[in-house]
Amino acid sequence: MTTDMAYRIMIAAGGTGGHVFPAIAIADALREVRPSTQITFVGTKDRIEWHAVPKAGYPIRNIWISGFHRRMTWQNLLFPFKLITSIFQSFQIIGDVKPHLFVSCGGYVAGPAGWVAEKKGIPTVIQEQNSFPGVTNRMLANRADVIYTAFAQADKWLPSGKTKLIGNPTRKALTSVDKDTAVRRLRLDPSRKTLLVLGGSGGAKSINDAMVANLDTIHNDMGIQIIWQAGTKYIAALREHIPISKYTNLTMTDFIYDMPAAYATADLVVSRAGASSCAELMLTGKPCVLIPSPHVAGNHQMMNAKAMAESGAAVVLADADASGTLASIVRGLIADSESLAKMADSIRALAAPNAALDIANDIFNRLDKKYHS
Repeated sequence: MTTDMAYRIMIAAGGTGGHVFPAIAIADALREVRPSTQITFVGTKDRIEWHAVPKAGYPIRNIWISGFHRRMTWQNLLFPFKLITSIFQSFQIIGDVKPHLFVSCGGYVAGPAGWVAEKKGIPTVIQEQNSFPGVTNRMLANRADVIYTAFAQADKWLPSGKTKLIGNPTRKALTSVDKDTAVRRLRLDPSRKTLLVLGGSGGAKSINDAMVANLDTIHNDMGIQIIWQAGTKYIAALREHIPISKYTNLTMTDFIYDMPAAYATADLVVSRAGASSCAELMLTGKPCVLIPSPHVAGNHQMMNAKAMAESGAAVVLADADASGTLASIVRGLIADSESLAKMADSIRALAAPNAALDIANDIFNRLDKKYHS
């Protein structure tokens, strides 16, 4: 049974783009299927969601929470106060919004909001991006109605019978720009090959170090133009260290908001191997050099990267080897158009372009059964 009821859905996702952008993709799909759907995000003011969510056209409410540091720091002393405050804030926000359903896409912000939603009996669904689920989603999993996963390996960490293997949601807008338009938009040289360098939404120090070590070779000797997302935390120091005017075909920025254009122009991408990054590379069909972070739970980025490499879709470069070998790997790949084309075909074959819509349709089926059966 279908209905014209305007459902209210709350989505919690925060901390990194790996949580936030799949959440936005789900929100877009919910609105596509049922335009009357009222969507409210929950996030924190000092992380990426506070800018990315309004930019995508959705309201966001703030709660005061942060992660607990594994090493002892003074910030940990505030954690109990933040947790208590965030729970009270979550009660207030959920009382205001009165959601019919709560969606957790992970990140510590989803913890208190999801706990309150479950305590109030609000149906809860989880979208887990990685092969090794994050601590927040594991915490919420037992009382969730369903857990949408992207990797079958995640099942062994989650309650039996609750998972649905769907794939990672990606923003449809990522494929909305053709290469010629993108080149003009970004003011690039259409005659040059383009290397896109991504360190995740926060940047990656080892990738930045590798780019510094290999910049002259890639930019000057190889004549490649570079779009480099360095991260907010690192951009100031890099701009002091690198004489930007010396590199006329280098665009270095803290964060890339026009990702559709960036992907469209790229002949090769250097990236971390977080689940959302991999899903975006699959959707856009971009050959890639993956440099998995060694500092993630369950070493899930290496598992993601190896799975793609085994399919012929990527080259894996160990984090510790990046500075010494990045230029030679880029040289070997970007000059071989045939190999790049084969990699592009292989990575497109791994994509799950309908994941967000599949999740949206499943959510509405559940809501319709609950409220109109």
